[in-house]
Amino acid sequence: MTDETMLEEDGHSGGVVKKFLYVNRRAPYGSIYALESLEVVLIGAAFEQDVSLLFLDDGVFQLKKGQDTAMTDMKNFSPTYRALEMYDVEKLYADRESIEQRGLTEDDLIVPVEVLSRDEIKDLMAQQDVVLSF
Repeated sequence: MTDETMLEEDGHSGGVVKKFLYVNRRAPYGSIYALESLEVVLIGAAFEQDVSLLFLDDGVFQLKKGQDTAMTDMKNFSPTYRALEMYDVEKLYADRESIEQRGLTEDDLIVPVEVLSRDEIKDLMAQQDVVLSF
């Protein structure tokens, strides 16, 4: 079998599942990138694709607990990350260096993630069919 997996369960025989990695690099507020990424992830999951999310650089702030958006004039969408599991989006990763450089720890994050080194991130990216950066 190639790096595409044929679906044979749930009546979807013959469908193709691709591995999508969504890389979130930007802070959660001040632009639409973080929210747009989340919407695209949910769409991919709805189409039963193999979806993973990677948070690096300022993107790790998207997962920070206790976000106060009152001054941003934007709704706090971070609780939506807790709902990803309901859409079978369970592969969440964060860059160790990005977390540490921003003074965060895993305990500061709203959902559990697998913390990866830069070398592990390279390997993860190499395993994907599609990598989209937001």
